[in-house]
Amino acid sequence: MSRMSPRMRWLAPLLLMIGFAALAADAPVLRVAYAGSMGVVMDHDLGPAVAAAQHASYQGIGQGSYALARLLAGRQLQADVFVCITPGPMQVVRKAGLVAHAVPVASTRMVVVYSPKSRFAADFKAAAAGRKAWYDVLREPGLRFGRTDPAVDPQGANALLALQLASRYYRQPDLLQQVAGDFQNPRQLFAETSLMSRLEAGQIDAAIGYASAAFSHRLPTVDLPAEIDLAQPAMQAPWYAQAGFALASGKKIEAQPLVFYAAVPTVARQPALGRAFVRFMQGAQGQAMLRERGYDPPHGDAL
Repeated sequence: MSRMSPRMRWLAPLLLMIGFAALAADAPVLRVAYAGSMGVVMDHDLGPAVAAAQHASYQGIGQGSYALARLLAGRQLQADVFVCITPGPMQVVRKAGLVAHAVPVASTRMVVVYSPKSRFAADFKAAAAGRKAWYDVLREPGLRFGRTDPAVDPQGANALLALQLASRYYRQPDLLQQVAGDFQNPRQLFAETSLMSRLEAGQIDAAIGYASAAFSHRLPTVDLPAEIDLAQPAMQAPWYAQAGFALASGKKIEAQPLVFYAAVPTVARQPALGRAFVRFMQGAQGQAMLRERGYDPPHGDAL
């Protein structure tokens, strides 16, 4: 048996690493554009799992669903899968001829999310136990309320719609104005990908957002009644549809089901990987990952 020279023994591990790097460089790239609130489940669970199974690398792009939809429709962004919340953003890419079919993969509901570091945390905990009105806590002087821009992100629009429904439900006519101020109040608007992180750090006290995002970040919440949480399909026509408003740009905001939809764009560079990703999300393993991160099962029909 021939012996390896000292120099070769030193070079062998390096050559092996170079070989693995070359293989990785040749691996196809799966690019997933997703609603920014899904960052944890996408980048820690779903994306790596599919990439490993398909011998591919994974790139996740998280932003507000409408912002992503416009980038895709304008051919300024390429993705093999687009995952958004509510039908509206998917309709934007459909009108651009980029999506022919989208399937529901998960759902969520609106909750009050608060920072455990907030000086109002005890008040929110009392509200969660039914000992205090959550909307009274949100109106406390000095409370720092955060949300996303309703013009580019459905979560920001849904926060305002939930407040509007709460105003009707609790007969508090000035609630929306008292909590949110202007629809695009710059003091309250943050990127969707940073909203939960700011709550974790205590930079803001509370937000109205998705239960799934709060659960993924292990943040405490206050549940909202079914008349406000936008999660009950049966309440869409008789109740949720009463909420709506127009932004300064003229864009109309209307309540839509809080369902996440996934589609493979017609211009995907890796359509087979995209289809594999969507199938995984729909399958038992993908649904288990979503459930473990606080998502509810999908409901409703394909678009």
